[in-house]
Order: sequence, then C-alpha cells, then structure tokens
Amino acid sequence: MIPFPDISPEIFTISLGEFQFSLRWYAMAYLAGLVLGAWAVWRLMKSDRIWGDAAPMEAAKVEELLTWIVAGVVIGGRLGFVLFYQPGYYLANPLQILKVWEGGMAFHGGFLGVVIAAWWWARRNDVEPLRLADALAVVAPIGLFFGRIANFINAELWGRPTDLPWGVIFPGDAAQNCPGVEGLCARHPSQLYEAGLEGLLLGLVLWLLVSRGGLRRPGLALGVFLSGYALARIFVEFFRVADAQFITPDNPLGRVALGLSMGQLLSLPMLLLGLFFIYRAMSRPPR
Repeated sequence: MIPFPDISPEIFTISLGEFQFSLRWYAMAYLAGLVLGAWAVWRLMKSDRIWGDAAPMEAAKVEELLTWIVAGVVIGGRLGFVLFYQPGYYLANPLQILKVWEGGMAFHGGFLGVVIAAWWWARRNDVEPLRLADALAVVAPIGLFFGRIANFINAELWGRPTDLPWGVIFPGDAAQNCPGVEGLCARHPSQLYEAGLEGLLLGLVLWLLVSRGGLRRPGLALGVFLSGYALARIFVEFFRVADAQFITPDNPLGRVALGLSMGQLLSLPMLLLGLFFIYRAMSRPPR
C-alpha cells in the first residue's frame, strides 16, 4: 500500500482580518488547462497546412473564443453536477450552486456547455462549427489531465478497495474503512487512471492524428475524442467508487440503470456519437 502524499488542496491562503482567500489546486488545474488549451488552439490556427486548406479561423480570435469556452465549462460543468448527481440537495439549497470554488463539477455537463458556447460563437463569427470542434477536441485532453490530477490532490473520486501494490490509502474515515477489510483500506487511484487514459493517452492519439493529416477530414478528431473519452471513462468506472447518493444497501456499487454507473451511462451517447463522426469523416474525401 502507498500512503497518500502530504499535499494540501490549497496552494496558499491569504488572511486579512475577516477576509480570507485560498488558491486551490482544483482552480489552478482549470486555469492551466484553459490557458494551455487556448495556446494549443492558437498554434493550430497558425498553420494552414495541417487543415488541407485555410485554417477555420484567425489565430487572433482565440482570446475571444476562450472567454466563451470558460463560461461554457464553468456553467455547464456546475449545472451538470447539480442535475446529474445531486439535484435534491441543490433544490433544497439553491445558493450552494454558486459555490463553484468548493468543487462539484461534472465533465459531461462541462462538455455540453462547451459545445453550446463554441457553436454559438462559431455561428456569430462565420466559423465552420465542425472544424472548430476538431480543434477543441485535440486540446481537450490537456484540461482533462490537469483536472484529474487535481481530483487526486483533493483526495476525491477515489477507487474501490484493492490489494494491488499501487493501492493508495486516501485520507478520511470514509476512504480508509472498507467493509470486510481489516485495518486501513487501500484503494485504486482511479483519478490517476483517468489522467493517464483521458489525458495522456488520448492526447497522444489525437496529436498523432493531427500529424498524419487528421484535420483534413472534418469531424474525425471530434469523433476520436468522443469515442476515446467514452471508452476510457467506461473502463475506469469499473475501478471507481460510485457517487455516494447512488449507493444504497441494496445497490452497493451505485448502479443507475442497465447495470451501469451514472458516468458510464452518460458516456454511452458520447461513444455512439463519436463513432458516427468517425464514420462520417472517413466516408468522405479529405480536403
């Protein structure tokens, strides 16, 4: 078993009388993902060659696009968590919805928020939405990687008990006390599994796709991202503890429907949509 590293969720805290400000790794992960993602999109838009013809937008417009993406991520991610995972709690405590800094974001909600924001921005700026979606898909694993690392530092979304040598003893009674396990309980570091699959591996596949002319087929990068993320998420969910609100004595694994967790259930439409975009892109000649 591996003890959880001594890392505080807060990078630093400033206290001035009654005022207190804390910068958390969770917030820094979002900031790093968005800034580096915007830089990567800017680089993509600087090269006409990789698109087969002209890049779908001017690189100078990336800064404006970033503002819309930030709004889509934050609003969509928060509302997704509220609606998909804890609707009862937030219906009874609506002001808690605004406390984004305390955590509670859902990837599927953030994804829908980005889709809506990017599509609306593309329509307003005469940019082909599908080609913009390809660019965003290529850089999305950057944010996913940092986000999952932040989940690990926060000691949240941990995995099921394991006796594998890389099992981690996460802090807190809920994580350390497992039914049928004597003493401290080691768990799968499922956050790191997701960082490796959704972030590093999927990001590598997408950048290899770009280097081989994948952006010349509109929708291909988007399809690879959607299906790749869905497969990675469905796989890791077998090692991850379900959200507490879905776990009952009669349903200890927190299955929602069809024997699947909420994360797996929400990933199925992404998988089907991703396969559709891949088929569509490959059935048409490249630009």
